[in-house]
Amino acid sequence: MRVSPKRAQRGAAILTAMLTVVLVATLASAMLWQQWRGVEVESAQRTRVQSAWILTGALDWARLILREDARQGGPDHLAEPWAVALAPARLTTFLAAQQGEALVGEGADGAQDAFLAGHLQDLQARLNVTNLLDGGKLHEPSVAAWERLFQQLNLPERELLAFTQQLLLAHASSLDAQTMAIAPLRPQSVSDLAWLGLSGATLAALQPYVTLLPARTPVNLNTAAPEVLMASIAKLDMAQARALADARDLKHLSSLPDAGKRIGNAEIKLNASLHAVATRFFSVTGQLRVGQSILQETSVLQRDGMQVKILSRTREVVQSSQPPIQ
Repeated sequence: MRVSPKRAQRGAAILTAMLTVVLVATLASAMLWQQWRGVEVESAQRTRVQSAWILTGALDWARLILREDARQGGPDHLAEPWAVALAPARLTTFLAAQQGEALVGEGADGAQDAFLAGHLQDLQARLNVTNLLDGGKLHEPSVAAWERLFQQLNLPERELLAFTQQLLLAHASSLDAQTMAIAPLRPQSVSDLAWLGLSGATLAALQPYVTLLPARTPVNLNTAAPEVLMASIAKLDMAQARALADARDLKHLSSLPDAGKRIGNAEIKLNASLHAVATRFFSVTGQLRVGQSILQETSVLQRDGMQVKILSRTREVVQSSQPPIQ
């Protein structure tokens, strides 16, 4: 059968119209997706910048507290203002933005809740990795403290031996080319101790009781956990460590002689190079929750007199409610 020219033209016109509709719909969808993507990127960027400013303000607030504590002087203990954690506080109603701008975390359906929480910790309440070395050699009293901690936590002592040897190798001042090729990198944080032979399980068990600071530090007896007290004080058993912790929680230790009297054992000697009742190094953890997203920042502070300086800052997204934008 032959198709008439008019019928063929009508079919071509219908096909052209359908293709035009499909093309317009495709272009419109692409434009809408690009517009949605731009809005999401701008919103995420704005929230990220505002969150960073809030966490920076929280860090400045923590530094102010430490400066005021230094102004008061005396020992550092867990009854001082710096040791009181900030419970999650709602900020959305207090964060008035500039005219015409939205609040932190505000979306198309209204402002989300923003909560800030944080706490300071005494890093000298822990055993310091740096104390293990002294003049390029192992510091025997510090090694003995780590041995007691490993025994208390039921950790394999062979890992401690391997760890100390690798730590010596990492900090060696002079190495030949062959030894340098296999020498581990110097750790920059506690998590890096896995490079030196500590297993994941051992590192997780040690995490609450050890730290890595840029200088040798004594243990603050006012803030250390009983496990650290027992490890840092030779001849002190766990029962005596818990008794000392209970006594200092009722009334803080004012000096090392006061701590010696609280222990009540003449055979136990405290050393000013290993023990103290004051602190120079602190960590500050701030956590901001906007909607279902949680941003956390951890900073290490060094306090010398009235000066409080920032040694390091680490920021991470603990939880995110939004998938990554492609």
